[in-house]
Amino acid sequence: MDEQIAASIGIGLFALLVVWVAAEKPNSGHARAVSALIDRLLAVESGDLSSPAPPILRSEMPRLAMAVDGLFEQVRSNIDQVQRIAMFDPVTQLPNRLHFKREADRILKLQAGEPAALLFIDLDRFKEVNDTLGHAHGDEVLIRVAERLREVVGELAASENHWQPLLARLAGDEFTMLLPAKSQAQADEAARKVRDRLSERFEHMGQKITMGASVGIALHPVHGIELTDLMKAADMAMYHAKALGGGEVFTFNADLAAAFEQKSRTERALREAVAQGQFNLVYQPQICARTGGVVAVEALLRWNHPTDGVRMPDSFIPVAEDTKLIVAVGEWVVEAAMDTVKAWQADGLDHRLTINVSPSQIERSDFFEHFRECLDRSGVPPHMLELELTETMVLQCDDLIVAELNALRALGVAITLDDFGAGYSNLSRMKDVPLDRVKLDRSLIHDVDTSENARTIVSAIIHLCHGLGCEVVAEGVERREQLAVLRMIGCDTIQGYAFAYPMPEAEMRAWVGQPRHERLALIA
Repeated sequence: MDEQIAASIGIGLFALLVVWVAAEKPNSGHARAVSALIDRLLAVESGDLSSPAPPILRSEMPRLAMAVDGLFEQVRSNIDQVQRIAMFDPVTQLPNRLHFKREADRILKLQAGEPAALLFIDLDRFKEVNDTLGHAHGDEVLIRVAERLREVVGELAASENHWQPLLARLAGDEFTMLLPAKSQAQADEAARKVRDRLSERFEHMGQKITMGASVGIALHPVHGIELTDLMKAADMAMYHAKALGGGEVFTFNADLAAAFEQKSRTERALREAVAQGQFNLVYQPQICARTGGVVAVEALLRWNHPTDGVRMPDSFIPVAEDTKLIVAVGEWVVEAAMDTVKAWQADGLDHRLTINVSPSQIERSDFFEHFRECLDRSGVPPHMLELELTETMVLQCDDLIVAELNALRALGVAITLDDFGAGYSNLSRMKDVPLDRVKLDRSLIHDVDTSENARTIVSAIIHLCHGLGCEVVAEGVERREQLAVLRMIGCDTIQGYAFAYPMPEAEMRAWVGQPRHERLALIA
C-alpha cells in the first residue's frame, strides 16, 4: 500500500509541477523549493504522510504548497477510509473478524494469563427475518442487534474495573465478545445478559420480531491460551447450545471436546470412504398388506469401515450432513441404485427401488441434473425408481424444487414423503408437493396394536392420505399384531422386521423369489 501511496502522490505532484513550469519562469529560489518538495515526497517511503509542505515551498510558491497540503490531506482521508472498510463491518460499524483477531490477540498478550471469557453469539431465527422482510430490512435488524450488544458491553464495562469488553461481528448473524471474567459465574452472567437482551422483541416496519440467540462460552486460560483455540472452543459450545434447541447458554467442556474429536475422526474417515468406495447397499422389501406381493425395495446405505466393521447410517450420516460430504455420498447412492435396477431389469425383475435423499442434496442446484444424467446413462426406466424425502425437506422446499419434483414425476419417478409424523407435519404443505406415497414414521406404528389412541391417529392419517391420492407405507413393523391392525385400518404397504430384515442383494433376490403363498404366510 505504501508504494501505491507514494506513486499516487508522485503522480499528483508531477502534475502540479507541470502546471507550475507552464505558468512560471523558474529561478534559484524556486529550484530550492522544488528540491525541498522532492525530499518531502521521498519521506513518504518512511511513512510520513502528516508533515506539511516545506517552508521554502510555502514562501516561494504558496499556491503549490497549498496544493501539496491538500493532496496529502486527501491521501490521509482515503487511507483512513480504506482502513475503516478493511477493519469494520459496513452494516453494524462493529469491528470485523480481522479487527477482532488483531485486537483480541493484543489484549490477551497484554493481560498475560489473566482470566477472560470469549462469547460466540448466534441469532436463532435470523434467516426467517431475511426470508420474510428481505436482506435490506434484515440489515436494519442487525444494526438494532449491534446496538443492544453495545448496551450490554457498556453495562459490563461499568460494573468492572478492568479493560473494556471487545465486541465484533464475525459474519452473517454471528457476533463475538471478549470480556474480563474472574470466574465461570461471571462469564455465565454476561452470556445470559446477552441472550436475554437479544430475546427481547424487536419492532421494525410495524412488525414485531422475536429471534433469540444461542451463546457459547470459552474461558481463558482454562480452554486455551491462544485466541485460535478459544474461538474454536466457543464456536463448538455455541453450536451445542443451538443443538439444544436455541436460546441456550453453554460452556465448552471436556465432553464437548471429545465429541468434537470423534466427529473430526469420522469426517476424516468419511473422506477416505468416499475416495475408496467403502460403501454398499442392503435392501429391505416393502410388501402389499393385502396380497403379500412385493411392492418395492428400499436401498439402505452401509459403510464398510476398515477397522470398525459395518457402520449404520445413524453413526455417520449426521456428520456427512454437517460437512456436506452427504452430497458425494448421495451421488454414490444414486449411481449404485441405478446400477442395481439395471441389473434387475436385465434379469427380468421389475421391483421399484426407493432411495433416500437428504436436504443437503436436494438443495443443490445440480442434484436434479445429476439424477437425470444418471437415468439417461443407465437406461433405467424411471418408473422403477422412487425418491424418499424427509418431512422437514418437504416443508422447506421452494417452488423451484417443487417444479423439479413435478418434472421427475412426469417422467415416472415416484415421490415419497418419509418419516411422516416424526416432526411438525404441515398438512397444508402436502397439497403443494407432488407425492405418490406417505411413509408413516415408526414412532406412530410402535404401539398401534396396544393403544386405542394410536390406532385412531394412524387410521385418521391413512384416510387423510388416501383422500390426497397417496398410498400409505408403514415402516418399523416388528410384530404380527401391528401388521394385523394396519391391514384392518387400511394401510397399503408394510415394511419391517416382522417379515424381512435389510439384506444383501443376493439374499433379497432369493427372498422376493419366494412363492407368494409363502409371503402371505408371513403376514397372515
